[in-house]
Amino acid sequence: MIYYSPTHEYVRVDGNIGYIGISDYAQHALGNVVYVDMPEQGDDITAGEDFGAVESVKAASDLIAPVSGAVIEANELLIDNPGLINKDALANWIIKVELTDPSELEGLMDEAAYKAFCEKEAH
Repeated sequence: MIYYSPTHEYVRVDGNIGYIGISDYAQHALGNVVYVDMPEQGDDITAGEDFGAVESVKAASDLIAPVSGAVIEANELLIDNPGLINKDALANWIIKVELTDPSELEGLMDEAAYKAFCEKEAH
């Protein structure tokens, strides 16, 4: 299941593991991604707080954690090739975390709600 935040991050959940990245909508808005600032393995992230940043040719944008957790892995492919996010934002997650409070998912949007949110935001 994939959940979305109002700040355009997603978390794809597999058991107690969350793969966090930016949505396809966000990567389109940013344009060509040129740099991704990520936390390191072992760091903790907290829902609602920033955990890194994405820079594009147009802008820099803070990454806001949709859930809390311990970082298991940062996607090191993005260090040398941040543009992978533009190719497929869902496949190219930024960090993998172990969820510390799965109930936080209840405050996020499912795909249909997020699509409606984006359509409303675009007008």
